[in-house]
Amino acid sequence: MKRIWFFTLLLVQILLFAVVPAARAQGNTPFVYVLTYDGPVTPSMVEYMERGIRAAERDGAELLIFQLNTPGGSVTLMNLMVQIMRASQVPVVVYVSPPGSMAASAGTIITLAGHASAMAPETIIGAASPIDAQGQDLTQTAAAKEKNALMATIDSLMERRSPEAIQLAKDTVDKATAVSSSQALKVGMVDFIATDLHDLLHQLDGFKVNLQGKEVVLHTANIEIRTVQASLIEQLLQILTDPNIVFLLITIGVQAILIEISSPGGWVAGFIGVVCLALATYGLGVLPVNWFGIVFLVTAFVLFLLDIKAPTHGALTAAGVGALVVGALVLFNSPGTPQFQRVSVPLVIGVSIATAAIFFAILLFAVRAQKIPIRTGQESIVGKTGLVRSDIAPHGSVQLAGELWSAELSESEEPIERGERVVVVRAEGNRLFVKKSR
Repeated sequence: MKRIWFFTLLLVQILLFAVVPAARAQGNTPFVYVLTYDGPVTPSMVEYMERGIRAAERDGAELLIFQLNTPGGSVTLMNLMVQIMRASQVPVVVYVSPPGSMAASAGTIITLAGHASAMAPETIIGAASPIDAQGQDLTQTAAAKEKNALMATIDSLMERRSPEAIQLAKDTVDKATAVSSSQALKVGMVDFIATDLHDLLHQLDGFKVNLQGKEVVLHTANIEIRTVQASLIEQLLQILTDPNIVFLLITIGVQAILIEISSPGGWVAGFIGVVCLALATYGLGVLPVNWFGIVFLVTAFVLFLLDIKAPTHGALTAAGVGALVVGALVLFNSPGTPQFQRVSVPLVIGVSIATAAIFFAILLFAVRAQKIPIRTGQESIVGKTGLVRSDIAPHGSVQLAGELWSAELSESEEPIERGERVVVVRAEGNRLFVKKSR
């Protein structure tokens, strides 16, 4: 028995010594973290990159590759991303990919901020002229300040590049110039054109980058690729910056709140409304919006509600549809707003018609309810026929709807004998005033 335990322990120790070195060998294999982002520059993009860089620094990655496809976004967020990348302890390579992608507007500076930069074939970079939060061109003074700040950033990021590359990068800001990947590579604005991730890693092997003032040689031959996915929260926040989603949330939220106000006592509609409006508020804080559009949206739903409370046979509902369409278009589709930050016109019209149909249906039910005769309470008894159970002269009793009621003759009525039919003229408390049925 002791020998069995001895050999068992010996076998376990042999397995442990066999497994541990293997695990250490696997842990020493060089690897690269790859992040992929497709969409405008938003707080979720910043959080995603920062989390990836922290993970790369913590786990000892050889480098981090940020695959990017963006039409641009906030200059403030762009500056924050530049700071995060330049402070990284791990080389960051920005790769505009896949083919057909772009690094436009703020994405241009983000690409240049990488310790190395690459583009896939058939991609573009540039068009980095600044605009204001409403998507409009800046005033002359504000534009000069923003452009000078961006061009100073370009100078600091592109010290090692050629004068032609620096000038082209500045032209993307000053003249909104946009160029293809081949044009950007030709003047040295980017370092590589790579068909895919493996091609990029092959070209990066032996490439030297400046990291925190030190020259670092990248070793990417036979390197392991590890993907860092966006978290559920980051994906949700990215969805909430879609103007179409924000418009739907505002529409549902305001409609639910108005339903709760018009029919208080429940909590489901109010809860849904508050949640939708809270989520929409996040998107409104990120997107370039014209707040005058909110006035039209609120006006639209007030008109819908008024048409239910004081039916105008659809006149206010029609006006509400017009206000809803105008409000949505003014809110997101102001002149100068980038196309990717605009709400779909067919979506606005479709949602407006659907909303109008819902309120119009509610309006029809309300009008129909007003025309239905009263079927409960004392008012519902008036006009009904009952049977006399004891003579009414002038007081007696009447059987009505299976119940026995005290009855009294209405004015100028002759006594009514038992067994005759009577009609209820009015009711006061538990007493009915009746007359003989003709």
